[in-house]
Amino acid sequence: MWEYTDKVKEHFLHPRNVGEIENPDGIAEVGSLACGDALKLTFKLDENKRIADAKFKTFGCASAIASSSALTEIIKGMTLEEALKVSNRDIAKYLGGLPDEKMHCSVMGKQALEKAIENYRGTPALEAGAKIICECFGVTDKEIETAVRENNLSSVEEVTNYTKAGGGCGGCHDAIARIIDRVKAEPKVQVEPRLTNLQKIRLIEETIDNEIRPSLRHDGGDLELIDVVGSRVIVATRGACATCKASGITLKNFVEQKLKERVSPEIIVEEEGK
Repeated sequence: MWEYTDKVKEHFLHPRNVGEIENPDGIAEVGSLACGDALKLTFKLDENKRIADAKFKTFGCASAIASSSALTEIIKGMTLEEALKVSNRDIAKYLGGLPDEKMHCSVMGKQALEKAIENYRGTPALEAGAKIICECFGVTDKEIETAVRENNLSSVEEVTNYTKAGGGCGGCHDAIARIIDRVKAEPKVQVEPRLTNLQKIRLIEETIDNEIRPSLRHDGGDLELIDVVGSRVIVATRGACATCKASGITLKNFVEQKLKERVSPEIIVEEEGK
């Protein structure tokens, strides 16, 4: 019996966003019924090219259903560029963790998202230069490389847990081992840690309180944080700022610029109702 977190159980017993979007902007199917796990993902964009809705149909275990449910919740409100940065580790973390033997379910969700975005953009489903390594489960060398890099995998068994590659006849084990060795030999690149949503909101609040609001109040104005949706920071102007004709310039040239410097260069500030 697998040790599942309460959040995995919750998303398995009460999955969010089950179904299929009519006339979707992006659609993808990964896995296969013959292999034991299959996922169909559809999404719809709003007028600002953000993911307004995402739905899934999954055939598989509790982890597969929970991972698919979590994925659809995570990506709502994101741009496609933001969604592509979601890793399988983000999905597992959202669920409070997954057993090692079930991490391939979170990878399947990431693969479905990438392919659905490729479908929307009209790019090839198979990455340029990629080749199938595991014929049993249709896993490419690029998918194995990505799993090894993102999850610091070091054995064929771990690759199987994360991608299912090598879980059939075993004929690809040597090829998988060579991919692991090749990736491990790559120069290490320092990657800045990504902020969680909670950390991002707190940093936005601190920046507004300590570096933005004092300047606005000096001129009789103020600013209220209304919501944070992905990289969109929605605010409301108060005091003198609410009636100032130059408030839009202040929001872009001062507030947005300060948040880009302190929080993320992807931040976009929008005024509530505009």
